[in-house]
Amino acid sequence: MADVWITDEVAAQVLAEATDALGRDVVAGCRDEAALATTEFAQPALLACDVAAFRTLVARGLSFGGAAGHSLGEFAALVAAGVLELGDAMRIVAVRGRAMQEAGEARPGTMTALLGVGVDDAAAICDEARGDDVLLVANENSPQQSVISGSVNAIELAESLAAERTIRAVRLNVAGAFHSPLMEPAVEPLSAAIDEAAFGTPAFPVASNVTGTLVTDPEELRELAKRHVVSPVRWASCAAALQTAGADTFVEAGPGDVLTKLAKRVVPGARAVAVGSPDAAATLAAEPR
Repeated sequence: MADVWITDEVAAQVLAEATDALGRDVVAGCRDEAALATTEFAQPALLACDVAAFRTLVARGLSFGGAAGHSLGEFAALVAAGVLELGDAMRIVAVRGRAMQEAGEARPGTMTALLGVGVDDAAAICDEARGDDVLLVANENSPQQSVISGSVNAIELAESLAAERTIRAVRLNVAGAFHSPLMEPAVEPLSAAIDEAAFGTPAFPVASNVTGTLVTDPEELRELAKRHVVSPVRWASCAAALQTAGADTFVEAGPGDVLTKLAKRVVPGARAVAVGSPDAAATLAAEPR
């Protein structure tokens, strides 16, 4: 995951800075499947790769008018906008990953993606399956995809209901019921880490997963970050808010292309590009602007 960036001078500097902040070699850790299987390491490693990709784009002359990140990616967006220094973000995300791992062990749960349905249909399944357990729509990804999160029993019942309605349900490989009340034990340690960091005024608006709106006030961004792990990710609203503000091109900086595909569904007509390597960054930067 990190190896693709080490040949780029700017990206390599980011990975070195991330390694210093984390106190662990990010590149070597990304080669270790056991390390990547832990939320505690995987989260800061992903953050480092996302920021490496972003800074590679900036170094090639690209500029941006707003930022958004899905779940963990929101911390990369905060770094990209200049709200957080990378070192502070790495330390916060390391605490976040550890706290979420511990919360998942203390209050077991899981997540399932419901494909082909939007928020309303997913919420109806949750209402029917919840009972006395925890179950809610945790990721409002697009009109055709929602992710539900909650206790294992409730998730299993929801999957059965989905099958009866010919809705495809895909269980996610996660360490807990993220973005649900079952993550409440993670809020206190995460909040303490966030309070130790300086939050600056963003260079451009950041779309908040919690509200689905563009935010420019640093203290509001700080408070929203504290509730992030127990609040649904309103991704479709984030993308729509950026489009309303004038965005016509969405660039996914870092590993994967899931958000690129989602952007095309949420904001039809907008261009979406995944930049997962220095070569991809160079190709995008070479296009006429």
